[in-house]
Amino acid sequence: MSTQKVWFVTGASKGLGLSLVKQLLKDGYQVAATSRNLDDLRRAVGPTHDRFLPLAVDLKTESSVAEAIQKTVDQFGRIDVVVNNAGYGLLGSIEELSDEESRENFDVNVFGSLNVIRKVLPYLREQKSGHIINISSIGGFTGAFPGFGIYCATKFAVEGFSESLAAEAKPLGINVTVVEPGYFRTDFLTSNSLGVPKNQIDAYQEVRNSQQAHQHQINGNQAGDPEKAVVALIRIASEANPPLHLFLGQDAYDLAYQKINAVQNDLETWKEVTVSTGFEAETIRV
Repeated sequence: MSTQKVWFVTGASKGLGLSLVKQLLKDGYQVAATSRNLDDLRRAVGPTHDRFLPLAVDLKTESSVAEAIQKTVDQFGRIDVVVNNAGYGLLGSIEELSDEESRENFDVNVFGSLNVIRKVLPYLREQKSGHIINISSIGGFTGAFPGFGIYCATKFAVEGFSESLAAEAKPLGINVTVVEPGYFRTDFLTSNSLGVPKNQIDAYQEVRNSQQAHQHQINGNQAGDPEKAVVALIRIASEANPPLHLFLGQDAYDLAYQKINAVQNDLETWKEVTVSTGFEAETIRV
């Protein structure tokens, strides 16, 4: 594995992003890492050296993203692996969450990544190489989680544009992987990373139960080891033919197959209706 690759990682001051940056630096890679707060990032990563470039970036602002990418190229000469990791959870029913709350989740989870992709692609195209890794969620593959509708919608969007981006970028020598983690033991379910509705509706008891479970029972007891997830990410970045989809965790694996089986069941159960919607074939008379 070459350690000459330059990595650009967003959302690096905590969680999976922080674990990734620390491991990359330990392995000898050159790393540019972003956070909204530069002091938080420096404090979290710890003692650094000339292979590390910490950057304060507002991912919702194109000019801020463009400046960060230019600084990375100026410092290291290129960018090889881009990890769109920044994002946050939002737990509330569709009715409860306001337009403002919903749009903010999309601004960070979706448009923040799109800003990075748009600004980095000219450099990757010129190199005719690169790997874009978009961190989604098992909630981007199946939305069967009460209270996570908006969050899942943001991650479904990441899945969709990642698949299209892969088709667009492959002829240019650029790989794309969308990562679907299950539950990993990070601070994702803490109050700093998981938003809840300002105005809750009592009728949604199942959503409140989910909120209670995620904040107090699941948090801190997740089965996934973030350090092992990081090893998996570094490994796929070294592959000549990396996967388009990478599910992480036994729970993600099982939930993915539940969704696949449910879709197959609907397809076959309703096949007659599905295929009945075309024009009738006309009889050709000779």
